[in-house]
Amino acid sequence: MIDEKRLFHAHTQIRPFIHRTPVLTSASVDHLAKNTTFFKCENLQRTGSFKFRGACNAVAGCAAQIRDHGVITHSSGNHAQALALAAKLHDIPAFVVMPQTSALVKREAAEGYGATVILCRPTYTSRKETVARLQQESGAMFISSSDNEDIIAGQGTAAIELIDEVGSLDLILTPVGGGGLLAGTALAASHLLPHIKVIGCEPEQVDDAYRSFNSGTRIEEVHGHTIAEGLMTPLGVHTFDIIRKFVYDIVLVTEREILQAMRYIWERMKIIIEPSSAVAVAPLLNRCLKITGKRVGVILSGGNVDLDRFFAILST
Repeated sequence: MIDEKRLFHAHTQIRPFIHRTPVLTSASVDHLAKNTTFFKCENLQRTGSFKFRGACNAVAGCAAQIRDHGVITHSSGNHAQALALAAKLHDIPAFVVMPQTSALVKREAAEGYGATVILCRPTYTSRKETVARLQQESGAMFISSSDNEDIIAGQGTAAIELIDEVGSLDLILTPVGGGGLLAGTALAASHLLPHIKVIGCEPEQVDDAYRSFNSGTRIEEVHGHTIAEGLMTPLGVHTFDIIRKFVYDIVLVTEREILQAMRYIWERMKIIIEPSSAVAVAPLLNRCLKITGKRVGVILSGGNVDLDRFFAILST
């Protein structure tokens, strides 16, 4: 298990490379949610998401061993960009397998950071098969977007900063896809605030984490589709184990609720969040948690929106 020492080592190791992102509040959100809410703005992190924390920690920890052959991963976008930049900062080659349906802005960003991008069919099986073939050809080290202890420890540093800045919290909400952010947040929170409840938030249409959590058996394949495409990844072995032990609950939100939450944050807080981030906001706005008067932290996981697609929809 990742202990407190390892979490704080990760925070020290990545500090020269990351942004300490701001924590914002909103009176309008508090009024609607009937709680006091603190938003940790990882949408303002380098590469536009929390993923850079984990990728930076993973690459920094093994840079000497992987310098010649590089690193490889599969990702719908945010981990792709994060690993590409982390590898670039350490002068290491990076190979990224991305689904053909990935947002163009994320693909171009990964290439802009120097990664070699290989497209695959938009299924988790295709991702894994493509990575296995390329890994055999290149000798690159595979770094999972979530199911890696260094990744998990790196993601937990966002919660460390949040709690350091605002003090005691009753709950923390995070999106959940592969579970790296949720697992890292739950571990960090359990060390710093033993009473806290950490809750994962997931799209109703891809509810594999919810079903895994409630059944006690990890579901290994994601079915369905959601606008929050960054969450279309199953829980890993490590993340599932941590989430079962340290996470209080996982709740589901609809596609309509995701879009409403995304629009609300854009309009009221004047910041850009992507649909995956909005998944963790929606339970506050729809009040499905049935809480009042609590201090709630929300990890806004990213802000990488495909603006070409967005403005194309507006123009129709």
